[in-house]
Amino acid sequence: MHQCMETVPGPDGIATLRPIGIIRSPYLRRGDAPRQGRFSDKESAIEVLPAYMEGLGDVELHPHLIVLYWLDRADRDTLRATPPGTSTEHGVFATRSPDRPNPIGFAVVDLIRREGTRLVVRGLDALDGTPLLDIKPYSAATDCIRT
Repeated sequence: MHQCMETVPGPDGIATLRPIGIIRSPYLRRGDAPRQGRFSDKESAIEVLPAYMEGLGDVELHPHLIVLYWLDRADRDTLRATPPGTSTEHGVFATRSPDRPNPIGFAVVDLIRREGTRLVVRGLDALDGTPLLDIKPYSAATDCIRT
């Protein structure tokens, strides 16, 4: 696994991120991945470390999951970005650029199946070998903003 998790000083001390697994995907380089995972029907596998297997209890009851992951190949010095299809530069926090000070990836995926500590999903844009930070169930009642 990449040495990507950092211990950094925070306002109240130290923040430490520990990966709970690794993502296996067909995307080897940034140019391979779709702009957003929901634009792809390719499958990826989320391999959760055995120490966290108990945390997967009943995950298969949820057809959609929120996956948080560390974009370990991102440029952490980027503060401005130009979204695809536009010519206007914005502050990075007004974009979905993977390059950002704390490069945390977020995707809502379809859970295809669970195989022990391995989750086969669709809709993920992470590169192969990306460290997994967290998994949460997606709930349309809670997570979908109605306008």
